Amino acid sequence: MALTDQAMARIKAMIVAGDLAPGSRLPKEEILAGQLGLSRNSLREAVRALTAMRILVTRQGDGTYVSSLEPHLLLESLSFASDVSQGRTALQLLQVRRVLEPQATGLAARLLPPEDLRELGGILERSRSAATVEEFVVQDIAFHLRIVEAVGNPVLSMLLRVLSTRTQRIRIVRGSQASRAVEHAHREHDDILRALQARDAHLAVSAATVHVAAVEQWLEAGLTEDGGCTLDG
Repeated sequence: MALTDQAMARIKAMIVAGDLAPGSRLPKEEILAGQLGLSRNSLREAVRALTAMRILVTRQGDGTYVSSLEPHLLLESLSFASDVSQGRTALQLLQVRRVLEPQATGLAARLLPPEDLRELGGILERSRSAATVEEFVVQDIAFHLRIVEAVGNPVLSMLLRVLSTRTQRIRIVRGSQASRAVEHAHREHDDILRALQARDAHLAVSAATVHVAAVEQWLEAGLTEDGGCTLDG
């Protein structure tokens, strides 16, 4: 194991053991390096890496602290993996989304207040007037995120953001027959909204399942056309 990895593992072990609680300040560099039996260079590299992972947070002029360690905060660092995913990896992420998002949509059917349902209708109106794929995707994300947020679970909201980022969605739509894919998406979004307005959880689950499955089909079609290598054409 590389020295930096060892340093990261030791700091994580201190956090897991409770020696460094969420929100607590790390000891001074020379003290912590001595406690862990590390060089100060190795410690600095480990701190930089853990900061990028949102496990630690550096406050200018005040030192380095353990973050809140909230799961949704730690999941943010995984968004890049979704951004760069292509081919079969992107398909696997969508398969996980298909497991989670329909159930979240079903839960939201009983929780969304009337004003949020009206807001969802406004989002769909804006998506229909989108002039580009990029503009459509912005509204697509807003629609699905608003539904999931009604569940009140920030971990679930962040996980679904990670599973289908803006970059990934644009790539998938562009990799399919974009105009036809967007047309189908409008109909599927309308079906989801009607189910939510009817407070029909089972119908909401079904409509959301159909929609995410259709996105999988767009992706698979792109893979077939590109010989299974990439969606960027």
